[in-house]
Amino acid sequence: MGMIYDVVVIGGGQAGLSMGYYLQQSSLSFIILDHNAAVGDVWRKRYDSLVLFTPRAYSSLPGLALPGDPSGFPTKDEIAEYLELYARTFELPIQHHCHVQKVQKENQLFTVTTKDSFIEARNIVVAAGPYHTPKLPSFAKELPTHVIQLHSSLYKNRTQLNEGAVLVVGGGNSGAQIAVELSEHHKTYLSVGKRLRFLPLTVSGRSIFWYFDKLGILKADRQSFIGKNLQNQGDPIFGYELKEKLMNNSVMLCGRTKSIDYDEIYFEDQSSIKVENVIWATGFNPNYSWIDIPSLLDHHGLINHYRGVTEIEGLYFLGLPWQYRRGSALLLGVGDDADFLSQHISKCK
Repeated sequence: MGMIYDVVVIGGGQAGLSMGYYLQQSSLSFIILDHNAAVGDVWRKRYDSLVLFTPRAYSSLPGLALPGDPSGFPTKDEIAEYLELYARTFELPIQHHCHVQKVQKENQLFTVTTKDSFIEARNIVVAAGPYHTPKLPSFAKELPTHVIQLHSSLYKNRTQLNEGAVLVVGGGNSGAQIAVELSEHHKTYLSVGKRLRFLPLTVSGRSIFWYFDKLGILKADRQSFIGKNLQNQGDPIFGYELKEKLMNNSVMLCGRTKSIDYDEIYFEDQSSIKVENVIWATGFNPNYSWIDIPSLLDHHGLINHYRGVTEIEGLYFLGLPWQYRRGSALLLGVGDDADFLSQHISKCK
């Protein structure tokens, strides 16, 4: 099989690049495997109007600041270009078009099976992110074919849609941004399962993330009082654009979507609407079926780990939501987790 790497990093997004940054400073041999054609492609494929709610000052990976006004909010294409710059700057060894089909462990070595090769490693860092399989309700298939329905991962812009009304299902920040965008040209409904909570992007001229930083919220770990409280609350909607649209009825709020009868969509309160388009901003399910190693998941079907270190010697995860802190799955926090894992792997060598 050739060379045995000390570390194989699976995933060339922000988590994988952060891991590469710290591994580059060690004596460990490593390679980053990525199924995309180029660094940043995951961001390029997102919807056209996507703007981060974290300002540039809080959207950088370790060792290289995101160019531009630190107080401004970057677009998804800026992030894609930044990640490309990051990989070039630190000359990270990335193998593109590399789709990992299976990971197995025998004795002390891992074997990574790709379409074209087998790669052996003493350690594996799974940095493939938490967003794998689009999550859709079972009744989505009840919609007739004349109604266009797209998961938010496939939505780019309004040219994909029919004329007429649109229902956006999902009350996260992606659903909020898409609903605001579509309300400029379509009668727009937003279906949510819980009460929306809004936070401003700035307070007294400073980013709200500046206050989060000073108050210790960004550094609060998942087991702390603050961390547990934040996890129970769920993510707020950052910014007041959607709130203003709701107040002037440019976006109409509906309850949780419960069922579909042909082209009639029913909500929790038994009300219903008919629309020509549905955007499912309903998140993703993780998929680790390609990791062929027993005891990977706990009894809840979740990765069994502490700070990304699993009970399987040599197997690590990076970039999971709340892996250790609020920012673990974000640009602003993934670097700290990568540093921790790099040090852990070096000590265990």
